[in-house]
Amino acid sequence: MRGWWQDLTDLVLPAECGGCGRPRATLCAACRAALCGSAPRRVRPVPEPPGLPVVHAAAPYEDAVRAVLLAHKERGALGLAGPLGAALAEAVRAGLRGGTPETPPRGDTGTRSWVDGTHGGSQGRTVPLSLVPVPSSRASVRARGQDPARRIALAAAGELRRAGVPARVLAVLRQRRAVADQSGLDSRQRQANLAGALEVTAGGARLLAEAGAGRIVVVDDLMTTGASMAEAVRAIHDVDMQEKTRSEAVRGRGTDAVRRRLLGRQNAISAAVVAAPPDSFEINRN
Repeated sequence: MRGWWQDLTDLVLPAECGGCGRPRATLCAACRAALCGSAPRRVRPVPEPPGLPVVHAAAPYEDAVRAVLLAHKERGALGLAGPLGAALAEAVRAGLRGGTPETPPRGDTGTRSWVDGTHGGSQGRTVPLSLVPVPSSRASVRARGQDPARRIALAAAGELRRAGVPARVLAVLRQRRAVADQSGLDSRQRQANLAGALEVTAGGARLLAEAGAGRIVVVDDLMTTGASMAEAVRAIHDVDMQEKTRSEAVRGRGTDAVRRRLLGRQNAISAAVVAAPPDSFEINRN
């Protein structure tokens, strides 16, 4: 009966693999293995943009992985958000297991507590791991009918929670101005194109302040030059500096002391993506 129902469903709603086009599967076993079958690794673009955090990627952006990402982003294959979220969740966990960033958040007793979900913040309360997706432009969201990075981030947060890691998505970034099409731009041109392009949404500063006792991970589906990741971290740091400086000014403290204390905050932000160019995986270069 189940097989008959599947055959009927395939006739009405034919399914094909988002990676290779093989019928009767949203994602076949071979393409799923290409996406999720290898251990995520740290990636670094060359040249590396200033302000880029430690980034882990689940898979190289090639062949089936490239096809899956394009099917989800450009062709609206929303059923692929699940496996893409699973891959992103593993990249996030790889960053936590690897002990990155180099300095754990205040009160962190080690990366193992993050992996098994036992991390506690101030006064022993559990502080969720916060995934901050790099936003798409409003025009792209209207054209696609979705924000791909946000959808994948939500799926990844679900995977992490099922694994015992308290995780949430903070969609607190938005584009403050229009940017040019990134295709065809080199690394330096992309940095210039994106400089100052992102900002924290109204109310986002409060959510980031609440997340400050825990780990913040900037996430996206794909990293190429790293310019978008670096700009996202810059926007978070800027609003963090503004809020903390305002708070300390009210208490009568000088901003120099606040600035020194906030410089360590950079180590509390890492990044994870589903895929990155194959040469980004070659981090041990001469």
